[in-house]
Amino acid sequence: MDSSQHNSAAGSIGGNGIINPKSNDASPADLAANAAASIAGSPAEESKQNLNQVINSIDKTLGILHQLNLTVSSYNVSSQLPLLQRMNNLVLELDNMAKLGEKCNIQVPMEVLNLIDDGKNPDEFTRDVLNSCIAKNQITKGKTDAFKGLRGHLLEDLEQAFPEEVEAYREIRAASAAEAKRLAQAQSLLPNGDVKVMPDV
Repeated sequence: MDSSQHNSAAGSIGGNGIINPKSNDASPADLAANAAASIAGSPAEESKQNLNQVINSIDKTLGILHQLNLTVSSYNVSSQLPLLQRMNNLVLELDNMAKLGEKCNIQVPMEVLNLIDDGKNPDEFTRDVLNSCIAKNQITKGKTDAFKGLRGHLLEDLEQAFPEEVEAYREIRAASAAEAKRLAQAQSLLPNGDVKVMPDV
């Protein structure tokens, strides 16, 4: 076995001559444990685990790119083998990242990516969405207030024309509201018998 095969089997050689073991190699027991853990987990846990794997792969890729930068900046003939090994590690890690990314189902709005491409903070997108929601909420609140006013005027007119029917309607509404309140209180009971207290808005 020549030295290049020995180095690629053992790991990559750092710029200072230290051999870095390959982290892609895993024992069959580790692979079986990872497979069993991913099968046994719930979908939410599996999604979180997939996301963590992608994040770790990104961190590892950034580390490899940093090593490549150091190797290229101090390049000489003796650093050709480590350079090639790091290039191969980068290709393998990018391939691994792409495979892990296929398991993640994360939707990122194009506006966020465009903001990042423009060198802006993606929090601006969140701020704009919240401001838009607040504006739409105000419009909806105005409409509901207008309908409440219309309902009040209609009830006044109906009470003048049909007083008995309006009185029966108000009794039905009161009974329905009391039943809804009772159901809401029953659903807000905690296992220890306490009641969740909803703050008045």
